[in-house]
Amino acid sequence: MAGTSRGIVAAKTLVHLLALTPAAILAWQIRAEALTGSGGLGADPVAEIEHRLGLWALRFLMLTLAITPLRQLIHKPVLVRFRRMLGLYVFLYATLHLTAYLVLDLRGYWAQIFEEIAKRPYITVGFAAWLLLVPLAITSTQAAIRRLGRNWARLHKLVYAVGVLAVLHFWWLVKSDVREPALYAGILATLLGWRLVKHLRDKRANVRRAAAPATGRP
Repeated sequence: MAGTSRGIVAAKTLVHLLALTPAAILAWQIRAEALTGSGGLGADPVAEIEHRLGLWALRFLMLTLAITPLRQLIHKPVLVRFRRMLGLYVFLYATLHLTAYLVLDLRGYWAQIFEEIAKRPYITVGFAAWLLLVPLAITSTQAAIRRLGRNWARLHKLVYAVGVLAVLHFWWLVKSDVREPALYAGILATLLGWRLVKHLRDKRANVRRAAAPATGRP
């Protein structure tokens, strides 16, 4: 048991390091860009910073949604222990993405965000996705799980809506070449489709069990 615990701690440490690596690389490039003007962020560093942060938020969202199907496929319940961790990294990168937009794009004119939300549909759905992430991040603790009980699972089904809104945000943002957002749309459809098929199968199995005649003696 102690060996298993140490293995989980080591695995979680590795996941933390891997999850923070994109942010660390980007921070190093921003520093180089500020000092030398050659940080490898391209002709439009602001757009590159925003895009990369948003893309990693979306990637971690897909990984979070993939935990349950993967656990069911390979029969490894321990994977559930990584789901909330990855979900928090979704919120971290999404928040950094929004912060970069407010600070670097709007340059401190934060009140303008409401005008942008009303005027630009891709910002509307992106901001809505971030807002839905807020209660999920706040209720990610063990104390929140105990306090909310069954309502915790209901609340965290909002992640499905977050996925749809995030992919839509990406799709509307790129406008022309939609191959990359289409890839994420396909991944999301597969992950949500898996859940739907399993739910329907479990429902049919429950109906058959309920309808089966009782056997054995009381």
